[in-house]
Amino acid sequence: MEMTTAGAYGEAVRAVRTGELDADEAAEQLIARMTGRELLGLLDGDSPAVLLPFIPMLLRRRPFVAGAVPRLGVPGVRFSDGGRGVVIGASTAFPVTMARAATWDPSLEERVGLAVGLETRARGANYSASVCVNLLRHPAWGRAQECYGEDPVLTGRMGSAMTRGVRMHAMACVKHFALNSMEDERFEVDVSVDEHALHEVYLPHFKAVVDAGADSVMSSYNRVRGEYMDVNHALLTDVLRHEWRFPGFVTSDWVFGTHDALASLQAGMDVEMPLRLHRARDLPAALRSGKLARATVLQSARRILRSSVLHAATRELAEPGVALIASPAHRALARRVAAESIVLLKNETLGAAPLLPLAPAASHLAVIGRLAARANLGDHGSSRVRPPSTVSPLQGLREALPGVRITTAAGRNERAAAALAAAADTAIVVVGLDQHDEGESVVTGGVDVGVLGRTFGAGPLRRVVIGLAHLASRFVRGGDRSSLDLRPSDVRLIRAVVAANPRTVVVLIGGSAILTEEWREHVPALVIAWYGGMEGGRGLADVLTGAAEPGGRLPFVLPTDAAHLPQFDRAAKSVVYDNKWGQRRLDSDGHAPAFPFGFGLGYTTIEHGLLGHRFDDAGGTADVLVTNTGNRTGSTVVQVYAADVSVPRPVAQLLGFRKVTLQPGAETTVRVALDAGPTLKRDPATRRWSPRPGNWALLAGQHSPVSWAGAVRLRRPAEPAGADGISQHGQAGRHPPAEWRGATAAPPT
Repeated sequence: MEMTTAGAYGEAVRAVRTGELDADEAAEQLIARMTGRELLGLLDGDSPAVLLPFIPMLLRRRPFVAGAVPRLGVPGVRFSDGGRGVVIGASTAFPVTMARAATWDPSLEERVGLAVGLETRARGANYSASVCVNLLRHPAWGRAQECYGEDPVLTGRMGSAMTRGVRMHAMACVKHFALNSMEDERFEVDVSVDEHALHEVYLPHFKAVVDAGADSVMSSYNRVRGEYMDVNHALLTDVLRHEWRFPGFVTSDWVFGTHDALASLQAGMDVEMPLRLHRARDLPAALRSGKLARATVLQSARRILRSSVLHAATRELAEPGVALIASPAHRALARRVAAESIVLLKNETLGAAPLLPLAPAASHLAVIGRLAARANLGDHGSSRVRPPSTVSPLQGLREALPGVRITTAAGRNERAAAALAAAADTAIVVVGLDQHDEGESVVTGGVDVGVLGRTFGAGPLRRVVIGLAHLASRFVRGGDRSSLDLRPSDVRLIRAVVAANPRTVVVLIGGSAILTEEWREHVPALVIAWYGGMEGGRGLADVLTGAAEPGGRLPFVLPTDAAHLPQFDRAAKSVVYDNKWGQRRLDSDGHAPAFPFGFGLGYTTIEHGLLGHRFDDAGGTADVLVTNTGNRTGSTVVQVYAADVSVPRPVAQLLGFRKVTLQPGAETTVRVALDAGPTLKRDPATRRWSPRPGNWALLAGQHSPVSWAGAVRLRRPAEPAGADGISQHGQAGRHPPAEWRGATAAPPT
């Protein structure tokens, strides 16, 4: 078909939508109409370098555009961040990604993705960097709140769901590729990793999201095996394009994520974001001199235009209006997600009933803590959302309990707080973290100031600017955590309140693991409420009052000691990533956790029983009988694990999960889809996958197993259907601590 010059892009989109052209053909026709300058303009941001100091302000006002060609109607890549909501304007602030991971509900996450995509499009953007699937290697990582936890299968399923939802209205970008799990030295750190750990631990969830249809991948700042990710041909081309067949385009992380204009393009990084810096300076001359082949430029241009046209042709036709931004429907969704993310860790019986949900007869509550009256939405980095309104825990409780007297104190005076607690029926202590304790470290000492121009590439001016950056990095908010413990003042407050009123509920706010060993045994009820978004206070009140079930399950292990986790050095310039982290490290080393991966109590009792399974190297299913043995409606997450039980200490691998809600006394058979990946190994030479050796067993339960007693043999089709009994080692004689069982939870398997 022939295109007119004016509106050529719109014609291309229409032709792909109607089937007259495929996306590749449409991209070629657009390329044929472009000048050399317009083609090079596709490869970096459209904003001039002088806007660098104003990025934080502009990011919340408009999309950042790359590759617009007004002459042809090409809108370009119109970027908005969106990990917990759209950062442009006053948008819906959902609970942070880690909180949503705790729902273990991909269908709910897909609805969040749809809402984010709608609001992204309504704000004039067409590209959402909302899918962060970096693995939580250590909970001290400052941006832990932006990821889906420590497990590749959980991360892959949740990230894929987010991708499917976002893509209905905006291109979905998955980040940060790859091995980006520390903050303070993210610009400099070099990650060493062997082939097995790389492909079997740190990349499967990225591939899952690519397979789910991600349109774009954002490369990370860090180095992998000595090469910065923007110039890492082995990962950007050999793995992403050749092995995974990813058809989309790669953008850099912002400003300091591009180190070499020519080498990065040749390695497979298509768009330097968000300004005209390295490539605007270097590519025109490189193309004229022959150092840059025109074919390399055309290759990236095809990826960008093909993805953009295809998405525009296949997204929902109806244009969303701004009225849906932070609309009642989106606020209701945010509230539901907040409630379903909340993890109940302890709930002891005091008198005739467990402390939670709060007794209907309660007439006086004391709500105490420096975070009680604050709507604590998370860090103040690039993913920060500014909603039109927020609800704190205190406000949420006051709305939910209008007939109850609620007194409050910030807790700075522990004696006064104890007196307030002593006068109440129940005390609720809200403590934890905020943007000062963890988050993105926007200013660090490791930035490459050479991007500011050749004057800064070497010499005295470069040293001065780097020195100022190092100095500033000591005072900025966020960054990696220095400790996994609560602030000492929070611990003292908890102890004072519990001593004054044994009916005390502790609510923890934060983005990942907080150690509880100093004070947990004295507390009868313990809840993790995360950074709950704009409706977080109402979601918390729903759970505490019993209007909603505490639907959350831990997306990471809570250890008893930080020493049981991998070493974490915030200032490290190099680090080794292996296959032992989180729950797997505790299993391998024989350490019992405070609370295992996948753990969470409910307000009813639910039992699981594995009925049978089908499994091969492509995956399979497990049928699990689930029974609600309690007296109220409740939910559970059916979790299916596998392990090689021939070793002394079996290491549990999550294969699949499914959330289910049952009425009192009801039972149902739940079919759980299983991922074969954790049971496979990859041959680095052939890139082929095959079963890991060992005696593999399968177990269904409500969290990562502490014992493999009762497990069945994990059988592939070629294996004989002999007896299912498994010879036990190591963990077979271990029993879960009494507090895991709780007053209202079935004993864990």
